[in-house]
Amino acid sequence: MSSTKQPDIIFILADDLGWGDLSCYGRPDYETPVLDGLARQGLRLTHAYANSSTCSPTRVALMTGRYQHRLRVGLEEPILPGSPHGLPPDLPTLPGLLREQGYRTALVGKWHLGWLPHFGPLKSGYDEFFGAMGGELDYFRHTATSGLATGETEGLFEGEAIVRRTGYTTDLFTDRAIELIERPDDRPLFLSLHYTAPHWPWEGPNDVAESRRLRNLIHYDGGSIAVFADMVRHLDRSIGRVLAAIDRRGRSEDTLVVFTSDNGGERFSYMWPFVGEKGDLFEGGLRVPALVRWPARLPAGATLSQACMSMDWLPTLLSAAGQDDPASLPCDGMNQLPVWDGAPAPLRPLFWRTREQGAVRLGDWKYLRDGESEFLFNLASDPREQANHRLREPQRVQDLRQRYAAWEREMLQYPPREWPGIRAVKPRLRALEG
Repeated sequence: MSSTKQPDIIFILADDLGWGDLSCYGRPDYETPVLDGLARQGLRLTHAYANSSTCSPTRVALMTGRYQHRLRVGLEEPILPGSPHGLPPDLPTLPGLLREQGYRTALVGKWHLGWLPHFGPLKSGYDEFFGAMGGELDYFRHTATSGLATGETEGLFEGEAIVRRTGYTTDLFTDRAIELIERPDDRPLFLSLHYTAPHWPWEGPNDVAESRRLRNLIHYDGGSIAVFADMVRHLDRSIGRVLAAIDRRGRSEDTLVVFTSDNGGERFSYMWPFVGEKGDLFEGGLRVPALVRWPARLPAGATLSQACMSMDWLPTLLSAAGQDDPASLPCDGMNQLPVWDGAPAPLRPLFWRTREQGAVRLGDWKYLRDGESEFLFNLASDPREQANHRLREPQRVQDLRQRYAAWEREMLQYPPREWPGIRAVKPRLRALEG
């Protein structure tokens, strides 16, 4: 199938949604019928990766199509109010490049790539913005909790002005997305719908009392599997409302819908068969669900195992809009459309780095270093990363070590600033050293 018409593009990004947190990826204790339906209507990607195991760095890669380590802002997590770092407004970005192709562009939801007055969505390619500048937003008060940020300073923004709204954040973002979809306009729409769910604080749509009680909620307080399930199920229903708006406009055939997450899940997520979680470089911290629907071009009900990363969305969506990768655009990502159309998947290495860890995946093999320690995993036979093949495959270790070192030399020689909530993985790593 093929389409020459510029599609509307609705890019839906969940926050801290783990690999198995949708029932179409294995969640056993609740169902996500809307997103399961999206998988049946399009492509389900089984080897999709976030560029980082934390939030802001992945968003840098998504916006620029580059490894976030090339940019100073890509080494920050979190970007707190008052930080001098942010996404430079003069950089080419996904929304800015699509705007040059005639799209109207809007971000609804989470920005988390730097603070006003120097940084912001309207300075980096978006025509409109409604959402949160930072990362932590109470779902009812719409202010920052006192965990990683200082005080309650964020609020909701309309453009570059703080606004007051009443309601559950997921609903507010959904309502605005529907208004944008249904707004009469002949231009194609690029909508970044970046939900904050199911990121902490752990508040479902009926937990307004929890919001009022825990006015100084910190990261490791509150929550349960049941609350997390409520948050994800409500997210699923909200996305159903967005898809229904596309149907009402008669644009379903010519709308490219993407759903994915910014990094691996946290403590209430389901990552089977993987280990690890947000903040580390095991598969549970990096592998994310990814669904794509575009009826005018893509088949329904297909499952693809091609490895891809967040930075691939920029060249892929530009290609979908009719602009193949321009030679002048610095881009580390790879256009995935040929693979979706049935072309052979090229073999390429994928790289990750934190302050203490580094990793490269090439084919079925993944090399992980932690300080001076090295590990080699075969993800095809051992997706749980339990068997260290370092001594069995010395030549493969040497090859991947050299590839990683060459890549790292290209990146900024400043260590990433890690999320302070990173879980301790060293005891298990010591056991795997052999």
